[in-house]
Formats: sequence, structure tokens, C-alpha cells
Amino acid sequence: MNQRPFGNLGQLVSEIGFGAWAIGGSWGDVSESDAKAALHAALDSGTTFIDTADVYGDGRSERIIAAVLKERGGPKPFVATKAGRRLDPHVAQGYTAANLNAFVDRSLTNLDTDCLDLVQLHCPPTEVYYRPEVFEAMDAMVTAGKIRHYGVSVEKVEEGLKAIEYPGVKSVQVIYNVFRQRPADLFLREARARGIAVIVRVPLASGLLTGKMTANTAFAADDHRHFNREGQAFDKGETFAGVPFDIALKAVDEIRPLVPQGVTMAQFALRWILMNEGVTTVIPGAKNPEQAKANNVASDLPPLTDAAMAALRTLYLEKIAPYVHHQW
Repeated sequence: MNQRPFGNLGQLVSEIGFGAWAIGGSWGDVSESDAKAALHAALDSGTTFIDTADVYGDGRSERIIAAVLKERGGPKPFVATKAGRRLDPHVAQGYTAANLNAFVDRSLTNLDTDCLDLVQLHCPPTEVYYRPEVFEAMDAMVTAGKIRHYGVSVEKVEEGLKAIEYPGVKSVQVIYNVFRQRPADLFLREARARGIAVIVRVPLASGLLTGKMTANTAFAADDHRHFNREGQAFDKGETFAGVPFDIALKAVDEIRPLVPQGVTMAQFALRWILMNEGVTTVIPGAKNPEQAKANNVASDLPPLTDAAMAALRTLYLEKIAPYVHHQW
């Protein structure tokens, strides 16, 4: 597993991390034993970065991570969580020092630790990025020793560009994949120039870029790919990267011939993301050990060819960008 510097923190993390949304909830049923086995497999095969959130399974994901790390003992991976989405309603006015401290206290308990490695504001309303007092509250928690560092998870490129103006922001999490290429236009360069770590989520477009889905694929009622296609529960860009399902399936068929023999489409899609030096770590999810191990193989693949990179760029511009580029 290759390592990359986590921004300017002086710490290395695995370039393939573990996204722990799926072991928390909203991806169909995942048993606790499968969830633990998936995380163990990821760690055994080189993962040193885990991303979770306090709302994934209402804390289930955080608690599973704590249990696995306790079972393993020894050096701990870098664990990032998120705060803010417990607000109901989820509005900018709710991002107060009191609320954020309460969320962090709960995560400290769930993760069974006395200091959190990284807390990310969890896709807050755009207005939050224009409220310095929110970032001052995060600075105060660093000073108090509750959190070591903080960052933001954003929906829009513009939010990321605004966030990195605050000196305390050490990382930005953003959607970036073959179907969401806009961050490479400006944001990834700016973040790298400022020493900001970039965590890439939704790398496989909610599973589309595994190449395993068809028009007849059915999703469980509690799977966001069933209930959030039009943004009914949260930003629709989090589901299938915001691309209409039928359009995406046609694009996936055009990608198939580009995938080298012996490589899965998922590994190919992950390797595409790692081609950009502005990316720090990619956080695919995994529901079982086999998926976790397969994800990590992407780190060891050779670079994609210039021809493949050019073909994927053309496909994006011609078939996908009209649906997503202007929105996020």
C-alpha cells in the first residue's frame, strides 16, 4: 500500500482508506460481523486511514471502529469522523459551539478515545463557510485537546475553495471520480498548493463504477440508492454521484473496453483518482473482506495510460458533464 502525506501535518496515510458509511447504515443490511471483518481485512492489507461520521447508523459505524481497534491493539490508524448532520433541522444557525462540542463529546464516547484525530464539518449549508465563529469554535476544541485537527466535507467545489481560506482547516473531503471531474479543474491544485489534505469520497459513484449494476438492479428500501436518487434525504450528488442512473449505465458500458485484463472496473476507477497528485486518500466502502482487499489492490496498479485518461475525459465532457458539472 502506497502512502501519501496528509497535507502539512507531517503524517503519512494510506492512499486507499476505508469509508465506513456502508458499515453504519443506508447501504442495505450489513451484519456487525461482516462489518468488523471488512474493516479487519482493510487494515490487514495496508489501510491506515478510516473515515466515518456520527450519523452513520446513529453512531454504529463509530462504535464498530472502536471495537475493531480495541481487538487489534498496537499502532492505531488515523480515524476521521464528522459532525453537524445530527442537527434537525440541518441549518447554518445550528452550527454553534455548544452543539459542535456536544457532537464531538458523543463521538469521543463512541470511538472510545480521549482525543479525535480529525473532525470534519459534515457537508454544512453553504452559509456556514461564511461564519468565522464556526471555525473559531473548532479552533477552541483543538486548543482544549478534544480534537487534534479539523476539516470540512463539502458538496460543492466553491465551498472547498472558501473553506481552505481558514488557517485551521487541514483537510477537505470532496466527491471526485470518473463521473465527477470538476475538482481537478482548480480545487485540487489549490488545496495541494496550500498543503491541504484531500479526502475523496463516493469514488465508485455509489457502486456504478464497479460495472456490476444493470437497469434491473434492485436496492433495499433502507439503501440510499433506492430512497435518495432525487435528493429526498440529502444532496442527490451523494447518490450515483448525481448522474441519472440510465445515463450512467450507458457510460459504464463505454468504460468497459478501457479496463485492462486482470483488473476490475472498481480498481480501474480508484486508480484513475490516484493519478491526481492533489488527492491524499480515497475512501471506498466495503461490506465484506473481499471488497476491502480488492479495493486496496488499486494502490499497486500501474498508472493508467494516456489514451485511457484521454478517453475518460472525453466521455465525461460529452456524456456526463451536462448533468453534473454545473451543480457541484
